[in-house]
Amino acid sequence: MGNPRAMAIGAHPDDIEFVMSGTLILLAQAGYEIHVMSLANGCCGSVVTDAEITARIRIQESADAARLIGATYHTPITNDLEILYEQSLIRKLCAIIREVQPEILLIPSPQDYMEDHTNTARLAVTAAFCRNMPNYVCDPVTEATFQDICLYHAMPMGLKDPLRQPLTPELYVNMQDVLQMKRDMLACHRSQKEWLDESQGTDNYIHLMEQMCEEVGACSGQFIVAEGWRRHLSLGFGSEEFDPLTTVLTNKVTRHGGTR
Repeated sequence: MGNPRAMAIGAHPDDIEFVMSGTLILLAQAGYEIHVMSLANGCCGSVVTDAEITARIRIQESADAARLIGATYHTPITNDLEILYEQSLIRKLCAIIREVQPEILLIPSPQDYMEDHTNTARLAVTAAFCRNMPNYVCDPVTEATFQDICLYHAMPMGLKDPLRQPLTPELYVNMQDVLQMKRDMLACHRSQKEWLDESQGTDNYIHLMEQMCEEVGACSGQFIVAEGWRRHLSLGFGSEEFDPLTTVLTNKVTRHGGTR
């Protein structure tokens, strides 16, 4: 099958760039074939253009960001606020996971400030769980695959759950060497600076991402800037010892409490 594969799945265009892209860049540098996908097309992310035009703009911005790091880009499968935990989306996403056959799957936090994010986490977990079930029919029909897969949940926006309680990563990945590329990827989403300024009161789109990396880095006790991850329970996905992110990025990763 060639190089091992890693896939990042976000809810909306730019979600991956905010909380996952640095780790994805490091995996690419380590020899992984990398894939990216936003489940929703970003159609609600504007106060200026209509839904169709907005989706077209945001899909192009996502494709541009993926191209910067040589990632294979997978097109969205639904609209904003229509990411629901339902069979039609599970079947479509499972088909893509079976096609890609990643051993590393980077997905949103199961606790986050909006349900598009949390439903994306749920959909990705179920779609990955069904990858090796021949009797589960995907859309389109795709043969089951039997590789071990390890799921890593990113940190939520704001680093808190919906009830404002802080969440602590299990793993911290050092972003120091790839922060500029992470900035460059996020800068591809030009339409979103204006949208977030208007809808959520942000005043510096890229600085918001940097602040999160600095907060996670401070929590690590070792890194200046970092992305944080929590590993999903291994049952149904692989052995408990299968932790490729830690194995591959050994000198870039520390665990909660400062152990490597």
